[in-house]
Amino acid sequence: MNKEYGFNSIEPKWQQFWRAQNAFRAPNPGDPDFDPARPKYYVLGMFPYPSGAGLHVGHPLSYTAVDIIARYRRMRGFNVLNPIGWDSFGLPAEQFAVKTGFSPQALTLDSINTFRRQLMSLGFSYDWDREIATSSPNYFAWTQWIFLQIFKSELAVKQDAPVWWCEKLGTVLANEEVDENGRSEVGDYPCVRVPLSQWFLRITEYADRLLHDLEGINWPENIKELQRNWIGRSTGADISFSIEGIHQKITVFTTRPDTLYGCTFVLLAPEHPLVKILTHPDHATEVAAYIEQATRKSEVQRQAKGEKTGVFTGAYCLNPLSGDRVPVWISDYTLASYGTGAVMGVPAHDERDFDFALAKGLDFRQVVEPPSAEHKEILRRVDTAMGAQICFVGDGVAINSPAMNGLPTPEAKERVIQLLEEQQTGKRVVRYKLRDWLFSRQRYWGEPIPLVNLPNGCIIPVPEEELPVTLPKTARFQPTGEPTPPLALDQEWLRYPLPDGGEGMREPNVMPQWAGSCWYYLRFLDPHNSKRFCAPEIEKYWMPVDMYIGGAEHAVLHLLYARFWHKVLFDLGFVSHPEPFSGLFNQGMIQGEAYKNADGRLLPAHKVKFIDGQALDPETGDELTRVVVKMSKSLGNVINPDEVIREHGADALRLYLMSMGPLEKNKPWDTQAITGVTRFLNRVWVLIVGEPDSPHETPCRPRLIDPDLLRDAEVEQALQRTIARVTQDIEDMRFNTALSHLMIFVNLVASEPERLHRDQAERFVKVLSPFAPHIAEELWLRLANTDLLAVSPWPTWDENLIKDSVVTLAIQINGKLRGTVPVAADASEHEVIIAAREAVAKSTHVQGKSIIRHFYIPGRVVNFLVE
Repeated sequence: MNKEYGFNSIEPKWQQFWRAQNAFRAPNPGDPDFDPARPKYYVLGMFPYPSGAGLHVGHPLSYTAVDIIARYRRMRGFNVLNPIGWDSFGLPAEQFAVKTGFSPQALTLDSINTFRRQLMSLGFSYDWDREIATSSPNYFAWTQWIFLQIFKSELAVKQDAPVWWCEKLGTVLANEEVDENGRSEVGDYPCVRVPLSQWFLRITEYADRLLHDLEGINWPENIKELQRNWIGRSTGADISFSIEGIHQKITVFTTRPDTLYGCTFVLLAPEHPLVKILTHPDHATEVAAYIEQATRKSEVQRQAKGEKTGVFTGAYCLNPLSGDRVPVWISDYTLASYGTGAVMGVPAHDERDFDFALAKGLDFRQVVEPPSAEHKEILRRVDTAMGAQICFVGDGVAINSPAMNGLPTPEAKERVIQLLEEQQTGKRVVRYKLRDWLFSRQRYWGEPIPLVNLPNGCIIPVPEEELPVTLPKTARFQPTGEPTPPLALDQEWLRYPLPDGGEGMREPNVMPQWAGSCWYYLRFLDPHNSKRFCAPEIEKYWMPVDMYIGGAEHAVLHLLYARFWHKVLFDLGFVSHPEPFSGLFNQGMIQGEAYKNADGRLLPAHKVKFIDGQALDPETGDELTRVVVKMSKSLGNVINPDEVIREHGADALRLYLMSMGPLEKNKPWDTQAITGVTRFLNRVWVLIVGEPDSPHETPCRPRLIDPDLLRDAEVEQALQRTIARVTQDIEDMRFNTALSHLMIFVNLVASEPERLHRDQAERFVKVLSPFAPHIAEELWLRLANTDLLAVSPWPTWDENLIKDSVVTLAIQINGKLRGTVPVAADASEHEVIIAAREAVAKSTHVQGKSIIRHFYIPGRVVNFLVE
């Protein structure tokens, strides 16, 4: 006898049926079958990048969660929008094309076909008629159109700036695309800072709104905090220092203007434009060498704790209040991208300046008195040749500062700003860590930037009626190895005929991959509209996205960029809401296994040698330790979902992914553990149909067709509790506990299937269906139903029936658990205390002692205080 029901025939059958019936189509306002009386729910998973490798089991984790929500909301009577598409422009396809010699277009199409087949095999309830791909001309025409609106709003500028250049990838990268070690997030290649003329989007113009509007959206607090820190709002002052010998000034930004009298040096970022101007010839060689060294470090490396390095320029400037002569140094912990690229060194009140002054033998001058000698914000104490020095970074009282001595820090700040503004050497400002978005890329596989460079140096937009500007199919797509785009080598494509008979040159840079993903959630609303990116009445109905599910790694890339583009569209009147995603949930990561040696080196599982169960390094024979790490092809620990579906079925894979633990946590993959959910599905099948090898069209057990069969009261109460708990768990995104409740119910009735009434079986199948839709649809059909389960109403429950008649309370004595007591669920506090006293009367923790007080938390715990 076959031990498994026929998932390999049932699942393709229902997938084909759903597709043929267009079962999950979401009607738009204005469609004949649109029902305006239903509430709307827009649930969206972050769309995938279709790589040649196809899906691994980590991808379906978030998509299964999205599908559970979509199916549940449909059954609760919502108009549900659940679309899918492909983030198909970008580096991975281009890199693979370079390696293989095939065009990115062909490779991307093949990858999309693979991804589509895999997602369909999992039974996800997408509205496939809304499918989009960011590399499709009818999609990126509108990406280019949105860029033109940004350009016309003067939010796109071309300027010279130090940028990250990655020779291996053949392109510049945004700061967000380079890790803390100065290596590319894609490919892990080394990057260096080089000065280039590039296109930037002025996201900094929206910094305040991006910060403020976080408070009105239902996002995880850690993601909000990541965005707050990335935006980095600081209030302080810009202060001008005159430079000896030249008619230039150094403007520094500080959040502590009250410490100005404590400034003993000024630091410039190595990239600061004044460095070349003010550096004395005697120091030029040393300064140039230091600048070259600094370009090879990331900003995170430059700001990390540790030895502070720098070189003296030979120049001096003047403190605008004290008139003191202050040396000018450069140091890589000063960043050109933050503030003005220059800071005043106050070693007695900044820990990094303290370390720098110690390393270079520079002066200390304390100008803030701590509240006490042992105050928590006194970070350092060091004995130097100039005496004992402290580093105090907190608020206190101003000292050694004429005109403000004795003032508390907040008042001292105001006084300094007032003095600076009176003598026109400084002003109050608000600054941000956020930098403008580096938008141009020196690649082939991306959206061409729809601009034209004129002979006179002006830049004009391509007329909107000429969009899309498409890529030339014959152009080389290999990176040039220099900051020159491949499109710049295609002279025929570059030439743009002008109306006056002249000739302009197209912009040869392309947009970053993030451009297409900035607004894709909007195109899903109206994907076939050739007149607009989305009709206003459709956008107003569906937006904002109610629940957006994806990885936390996109916190300061995609999520910040999408919010920026959306706010621009909102300001221009094209969308009706200032935020795109009202709800956000970040799933954890599915981890695979690898083996680690004593030095921490990871070995792929398939290269490990096993002797008597011990993992050994095949080259050295050293013992290895099993660890769980991120799945990657290089470690050979990627699990292909096709293999799991072939062996266990799509429903089993879906259930296993949801049962591994809380959705938001990282979880190690264990193929052997899938047998637990396959046993559960088989038990459900046996409970309702019979043995797993029943003929394909065998109906359910005869008793489930008998309408006169009386309901078992215990089964009814258990079922209604299951429905209530599963409902709440889906609402709270606790899918693993929802499955536990379903399994508990099956355990109750599996040994005595004759206790299950037909309508009880139907209601159970309904609450199972969001998790395991294929088997649920099949069981629904075999229960003699002719309608589609996926759109049938969600079952209800009676609150009075699901209440427990008896509850078990914990008994604590002086806060420690000492026993339990069963009491009636509706017992009064007086009755509860009497029962609890009787339960612990003979306890050694009570005998010979007096109960002086009690605390009662209804339905949970009684705590007695004894002495």
